[in-house]
Amino acid sequence: MAQTIAFIGLGNMGSGMAANLAKAGYAVRAFDLSADALVRAGSDGCAVAGSAADAVSGADAVVTMLPAGKHVEAVYNGEVFGAAKPGALFMDCSTIDVVTARKVVEAAIAKGFAMVDAPVSGGIAAAAGGTLTFMVGGEADAFAQAEPILAHMGKAVIHAGGAGAGQAAKICNNMLLGISMIGTCEAFALSQKLGLDPQVFFDISSKASGQCWSMTSYCPVPGPVPAAPSNRDYEGGFAAALMLKDLKLAMEAAAAANAATPMGAQAEALYQTFSNLGGAAKDFSGIIKMLDGSWRA
Repeated sequence: MAQTIAFIGLGNMGSGMAANLAKAGYAVRAFDLSADALVRAGSDGCAVAGSAADAVSGADAVVTMLPAGKHVEAVYNGEVFGAAKPGALFMDCSTIDVVTARKVVEAAIAKGFAMVDAPVSGGIAAAAGGTLTFMVGGEADAFAQAEPILAHMGKAVIHAGGAGAGQAAKICNNMLLGISMIGTCEAFALSQKLGLDPQVFFDISSKASGQCWSMTSYCPVPGPVPAAPSNRDYEGGFAAALMLKDLKLAMEAAAAANAATPMGAQAEALYQTFSNLGGAAKDFSGIIKMLDGSWRA
């Protein structure tokens, strides 16, 4: 008999992840506050639950993909802990602050459950394609239980350390991504001001020392990377508001750890400005439009 997995949070990322678990043969019970998301989950082979508690009741494992730490804490304390059967495994794939992640994992352990924090990297396309990277925090035995389930949704499942380590790895990674995207955008904007064709500059820099993921996988100008959101007027992809959220989490963690992150702070300020100007819903690579002076909300 297939394991039953409750999946709570069916947004742009969660919907693809839940669908891949269903394709892998798990009996997935899905819940979200969005009726449209539930319809999509049903068409992807998931059973639709009427509440988070209904989804969790009797399930062998629970996966959550929620917007922020307050939502994670509320769902686990409000419905998951009370509805879960003894011995259930919990995997929170949301990107939240390290302190809340540790608090929820510790509460789960105190109640006799195994739990990991397992935020992801890769974006919507990777969520749909099952090629995410999972950064997992938690005890070794909990990781051992979670790994085979997470592997059906990702190409890499890496144990980062104890509770909260997954979140620490995620915010450090995304701080680097936010910084490198701004540098990539500045370079493309400058190259065009200096008369270089964007494709020519891409062909050169992508094979030189300026090469980085922000350029070769997510190029912020249309053309060189056909799958990049820049070819769709920066729609879809990873919203600038989400990058700003991750940068704020990184800056909070840096302050708590007394770590110097001047470039991270500048990236946060720039994405805050872009969001204030109306770019919050655009892909984060769309910040090039603000940097080159062509942005119109």
